[in-house]
Amino acid sequence: MNTDFMTQISFDAAGLVPAIAQQHDTGEVLMMAWMNREAILETLDTGAVCYWSRSRQSLWRKGESSGHTQKIVDFRIDCDGDTILLLVDQKGVACHTGRHNCFFTSLLGREAKIISDIEISPEEMYGKPTDGA
Repeated sequence: MNTDFMTQISFDAAGLVPAIAQQHDTGEVLMMAWMNREAILETLDTGAVCYWSRSRQSLWRKGESSGHTQKIVDFRIDCDGDTILLLVDQKGVACHTGRHNCFFTSLLGREAKIISDIEISPEEMYGKPTDGA
């Protein structure tokens, strides 16, 4: 695979770039995660979205534990090259809390309010309780 496009991406000192996942057909912003060079190449090679897990310090293939996968529809680099936009086809929920997306806390009026329900329990997805659920 030609990797010349990598010169357009501004990785941080840790070799990472933020990646926003957006549902391709509805425009819903699903989540933000990190990608490194290897995750980007795997995503483009396989069509299955792969991220870099900072907590595990390893590649994280979306859905490998939960079964809730993302397939890449389009891969975009922003004007500064310091953020990736992934247009994806999300199967199942995107958030480890069991919600459809990770942006479920609203601070409008400076009061935190949960604005979306859990669709599937983390216990059901992972077989154990998950932090933040």
